[in-house]
Amino acid sequence: MEIIHEPSVIQRRCESIRCGGATIGLVPTMGCLHEGHLSLMRRARVENDVLVVSIFVNPTQFGQGEDFDSYPRDLQGDLVRLEGVGADVVFAPRAESIYPKRYGTFVEVAEITEWLCGASRPGHFRGVATVVAKLFNLMKPHRAYFGQKDYQQTVVVRRLVADLNFDLTIAVLPTVREPDGLAMSSRNARLTPDERRMAAVLYRSLRHSEERIKGGERQATIILDEMRAMIEAQPLAQIDYVALCDSETLKAVDRIEGPTLAAVAVKFGATRLIDNILIPTP
Repeated sequence: MEIIHEPSVIQRRCESIRCGGATIGLVPTMGCLHEGHLSLMRRARVENDVLVVSIFVNPTQFGQGEDFDSYPRDLQGDLVRLEGVGADVVFAPRAESIYPKRYGTFVEVAEITEWLCGASRPGHFRGVATVVAKLFNLMKPHRAYFGQKDYQQTVVVRRLVADLNFDLTIAVLPTVREPDGLAMSSRNARLTPDERRMAAVLYRSLRHSEERIKGGERQATIILDEMRAMIEAQPLAQIDYVALCDSETLKAVDRIEGPTLAAVAVKFGATRLIDNILIPTP
């Protein structure tokens, strides 16, 4: 397994791979790898000749007062896990090599970044779009892999790829969950035992919305009120948003008439968690 830290080196390495006729599968991560990440890598390993994984806690997607400094990091442990899934190349750059002095270019995706996490984390998706564009430009993968847990991010990335004519395929794989339904996340490690126990309510509330829609309820406000009540019953939960949205535009819906995204963002103590499920046409 080859570990690369400099952008110019990874660019040359991936260019050499492509020139040799091999396909590149990229899994971009912020490290502190868990089974959700590894599931993406296993798929990429099967579908491509070369598996490249990036590990970079991207400062531009964190706002003032967010958890950039405390975001979990475990590079040595990550490298052990990457050996286990057969990664060929690991790109683990320093922030100053991605954003050198006097850096001033950013990528913005309009409209779909204005609500959900975009509303509560201004500038977040500008940082996401910028770093993803840089990674795609550096490595020019044939396929890149993302998890559905970050659903809004996947919509943003797909729009970015289409609008800027990147020549690659975006694959989105299902959320990997703990036995009690909590979506796997690097941030879960920061939960106290009480917070971790209460966080299981997120998936329960999402499944409740699915059951209500399948049962015939079409008024979004009724379902949302029930979801909020479930979450607020947990004394350590602080709701950021509970939403029912169009699965493509991400706009909130008043009435359930087509494929719907049920999404939640909730803080437990200092840890903000997100989750979602896709509910097909009723």
